[in-house]
Amino acid sequence: MVKCYGRIRALDGFDLEVGAGEVTGLIGHNGAGKTTFVEVVTQLVRPDAGELRICGSDALRGPRSVREMVGVCPQEISLYRTATVRDNLRLFGALAGLRRAARHEAIRRLATELMLESVLDRPVGLISGGQQRRAQAASAMIGNPPLLLLDEPTAGADPQTRAALLRSVRARAEAGAAVVYTTHYLPELTDLAATLAVVRRGRVVARGEQSSLLHGLPSTVRLRFDTSRPARLPPELARRAVRENDEWHLTSLDPPADLAALVAAGCSPTFVDVDRPGLDHLFEALGAPPAGNHQEEARDAG
Repeated sequence: MVKCYGRIRALDGFDLEVGAGEVTGLIGHNGAGKTTFVEVVTQLVRPDAGELRICGSDALRGPRSVREMVGVCPQEISLYRTATVRDNLRLFGALAGLRRAARHEAIRRLATELMLESVLDRPVGLISGGQQRRAQAASAMIGNPPLLLLDEPTAGADPQTRAALLRSVRARAEAGAAVVYTTHYLPELTDLAATLAVVRRGRVVARGEQSSLLHGLPSTVRLRFDTSRPARLPPELARRAVRENDEWHLTSLDPPADLAALVAAGCSPTFVDVDRPGLDHLFEALGAPPAGNHQEEARDAG
């Protein structure tokens, strides 16, 4: 898939397939193309080239036929602020093709699932940010669509909201929905057992399980020693170690083996902590800027 804004290619051969019951974590720095991809799938923008199929249907040739198949939770709160939570959900339920009785039951179920019972009849603009996040997620899920697009749904959310949203996403995937979940927070994707798709400069540059993508990336082992005796690290470890104040930081592909080598050499540390590789390490290994790097690549193309 290709999408250009002037000379900027926001999507440059973007290729992604998500199966039923699968959660795909879409990760990449700001400006990599994640949000542009979501906008194309939701038909807010049209790609310049490529194809888009949802449940086997050509979404570019027959967009109306697939709209009810997609539930979208954008980054920004997009609910009607002066309308109540209930009225917002009624509207999105109707747009999803639910009849009145089915809408009523779906609202009741989602209100319980996402802890919204106490605010159903309050205007969206008068409820908390966490409640707004949960209400927006409910609006995406109300029709039980086969495809869910969740664009940083927990951004700025409190722990209670984050836990509730992750439970709901897991439940939808277990029921057979295909889920695309964008985030900068890797532990959420671990919780969802998501497959990762790493986006860089408008294309997916790596795809796989977290463990396989992070395998082979070094950990940082933080060490402290008895200050009354200077630490003498074995030469093969000293070459990979840097001293910072009272700590040694050792780059290690096999922390247990390196710690065993330290002890065997008579250098028993008094403190050990292992920083495992994470999202920024993965981006660095793939040649991409870290997740917090705000890079403009196409009118805030995402």
